Amino acid sequence: MQEQFQYSPSLHTAGLSAFSARMKEFSYDKHAHEEYSIGVTRQGRQDFFSGGAFHKSNAGNVIFFNPEQVHDGCAGANSELEYDMVYIPESTLVSAMHSLGVVSLNQMRLNESLFHDDILRNQILDLSFRMQQGTLSALEEEAAVIEIAYSIIRRNGTSLHSVQYFGRKDTLLLRAKDFILANLEHKLTVDDICQSANMSKYHFIRLFNEQFGITPHQYVLNCRINRAKQILELGSNTTDVASSLGFADVSHFNRKFKRIFGITPYQYQRQWFD
Repeated sequence: MQEQFQYSPSLHTAGLSAFSARMKEFSYDKHAHEEYSIGVTRQGRQDFFSGGAFHKSNAGNVIFFNPEQVHDGCAGANSELEYDMVYIPESTLVSAMHSLGVVSLNQMRLNESLFHDDILRNQILDLSFRMQQGTLSALEEEAAVIEIAYSIIRRNGTSLHSVQYFGRKDTLLLRAKDFILANLEHKLTVDDICQSANMSKYHFIRLFNEQFGITPHQYVLNCRINRAKQILELGSNTTDVASSLGFADVSHFNRKFKRIFGITPYQYQRQWFD
């Protein structure tokens, strides 16, 4: 079979995109997205590791990753895998949830990465299909995102009017994350990041792995790949993007990007602008 990876950006909302994949031999490296990543296995079996557990998703199941939730993925049981995914920027989904009265981050996230939910499954498949076809108006797209937000709240089983706000990360780790994001164009060392959080290297690395599920080095690489994707969407050429974000060369950038998104930066950019 010919493996296919197709991204379809929203015509109305920055950062919102749909994704459709058909694959058998390809496997994703461990990575994380800045967006909410919600998908449906349409055919075959989808195997992935996340949250300290190995998951097997059969056709019809929903896969759910919160922002920055580390995972990998491949076709399971020697199957030909087909699945759709919708990537929703955190700010977009949080705004939709606020419109429903939600103010707690605990209500905005799910602890389960794999489950069966007919309503949410159909919402994701419908939004993905219509984004790929380019048939959604801005109002229809917004309504679809709000419906997905409501389904997430429903699965949490929580009140729509909680008034308590819960931070989701330790303050020092947030400081380290902010430092990383502000310095992606520079050469970063673990010592630099530790100093920004005012923590010892040993303590920092242990807490970082516990919180994010990957090493600081892997996190920096993941952030650079996500930043590269955003810059590519603005039209910059791959050589400039690779150079500006500290990749050794374009070949190195291509390999790392493809391990996360299934296609090269150039192929991704062509899909974005074609």
